[in-house]
Amino acid sequence: MAIYQIKHKTQYLYNLPVTLCDNKALIVPRTTTTQRLLEKFISIQPEPVYRREFFDYFGNIVLSFSVREPHTELTVVAQSAVECFPRLLPDASKTPSWETAARNVRDFFEREAFDAMQYLYESAYVPLDRRFREYAAPSFPPGRPVLQCVLDLTARVNAEFKYDPNSTDVATPVFEVLESRRGVCQDFAHLQIACLRAMGVPAKYVSGYLRTTPPPGKPRLQGADASHAWVSVYVPGAGWIDVDPTNNAVVSTDHIVAAWGRDFDEISPIKGIILGGGTQTISVAVDVIPADSRQPATV
Repeated sequence: MAIYQIKHKTQYLYNLPVTLCDNKALIVPRTTTTQRLLEKFISIQPEPVYRREFFDYFGNIVLSFSVREPHTELTVVAQSAVECFPRLLPDASKTPSWETAARNVRDFFEREAFDAMQYLYESAYVPLDRRFREYAAPSFPPGRPVLQCVLDLTARVNAEFKYDPNSTDVATPVFEVLESRRGVCQDFAHLQIACLRAMGVPAKYVSGYLRTTPPPGKPRLQGADASHAWVSVYVPGAGWIDVDPTNNAVVSTDHIVAAWGRDFDEISPIKGIILGGGTQTISVAVDVIPADSRQPATV
């Protein structure tokens, strides 16, 4: 078990006044079978004239807000406390073959499979295409247990693609990522999801936070923890299992789930519309601090 204090600060700077902005934010961790939200607080400056919190279709916590006074700076700070529990994982070699897993989902072999079906189809950032099936195929030989396939694909994406924050942006098509073999966590998650869906295995996009550990003897850097993305895969008989292709890891207590959906488009941390503003600069800082840490975080 681990308890974390999380601070997520997003700041927008505009060279011209914004007269109106309407936004929605998905930056508060949700409660799941492996984590529990203990407390949360979101501050917004300038103060919005309207704010409402609700759950979206996927069960994510969404804050909708509107700022109607002219401003050249918008700052959103979410602070939360989360308790995370170890995830129980099945023996990968004893999971059903990937062909059986794909068939069971489409035949509604389990009640949970009905929900999983929606994560098989094309979405805004994850097209279905033979190129993704061709890339995935070496990890999916006939009869191989589905979780072994998933873990092998995770390792291949990690080994064959270079993490390069200057190579892509939020709108870069996943086809370009496959061709260039470069990207960031969002790109690698979309790529692996595209490959899994192409093989008939349901996969969803997960956004959240990743606790990072400084080198021995070095202090934590404020804002150095990551707003992160990874993949959740449906395995019949075992449920949803999360894997992180960026780090070639099975997700454990160092990953904190904020939201999930079919791809990034559905669970962008903050998105909305503005009037005015001219050009804008965005900065994001995240701190994930263990509850027993004595080092304070600063906003």
